[in-house]
Amino acid sequence: MLQGGSGASGQDHGLRQGLVSEEAEFTREPLSADGPRRPGVLVISHGSPDGHWVNLVDEAVAAVKAGLPGGLPVEASFLEIVDGRLIQDGIDRLELAGVTDMIVIPLFMSSGSTHVDEIAYALGVKDTADKETDLEHFRLSARVFFGEPVDDHPLVAQMIWDKVKPLFRDPEREALLLVGHGSRHDGFRQRWEQGISSLAARVKDISGLAVTDYALLNPDSVHKKVSYWQERGYEVAIAPLFLSAGYFTKKEIPSRLEGLTYRYSGEALLPHPLLPHWMLDQILHIMRSMKL
Repeated sequence: MLQGGSGASGQDHGLRQGLVSEEAEFTREPLSADGPRRPGVLVISHGSPDGHWVNLVDEAVAAVKAGLPGGLPVEASFLEIVDGRLIQDGIDRLELAGVTDMIVIPLFMSSGSTHVDEIAYALGVKDTADKETDLEHFRLSARVFFGEPVDDHPLVAQMIWDKVKPLFRDPEREALLLVGHGSRHDGFRQRWEQGISSLAARVKDISGLAVTDYALLNPDSVHKKVSYWQERGYEVAIAPLFLSAGYFTKKEIPSRLEGLTYRYSGEALLPHPLLPHWMLDQILHIMRSMKL
């Protein structure tokens, strides 16, 4: 958990950026230290023009809210596209509800996402963004407790295996390839690779598969990786490492696989009951560490 402030460190916190704890408080406007404090939760994801994509996120967040203490304000907001539910809208609604301590869950697949970095910057969690961004600082007065993206969490490995297990018939002769968005930007690419490679190893441990590997769309290694394992006698199944089904799972990944033989259900992480559990565990962990 990273607690942000105008004096927060701008250094690269690496793969588990959200796990680093700092003492600085984030206050754009002074808060009374003697006044009552109220925690609230802001879940931030990318957003999509696909209403079904948004509904799946909303359903997961609703499950999280049901598992939290009654009356704790929870908002699902989006970086872009979803009008009336952008990040500033969520902040405003939480503060209107009296929230003074805001737990932010970045619902993104990797610490290598430039969006996670720019959101942390715009919330005041870090002094500078690692990559230039046009995202301006948000208007807020609450303290921010910044969580972590998906990365290689064990629950996520289980989700992936649950989704792809029906594709496998002979695990000793089959390979699983996790396919993530990736990044062309130095530093971010390495975080992507570190997280997804560790996640592939976790899936191997719980599945008993002979081979689990990964490929990225950026820079593109999908076709090359599938060909590599096929040349070694393995049948290949593809697991898209995306939050919800959409353009990338339906169009982009299949386009990178043209001319190849592979198994692919196109199922993203959502819906899955373990994703709300992942968020809930993180929220409760942060709440236990908060000084209210």
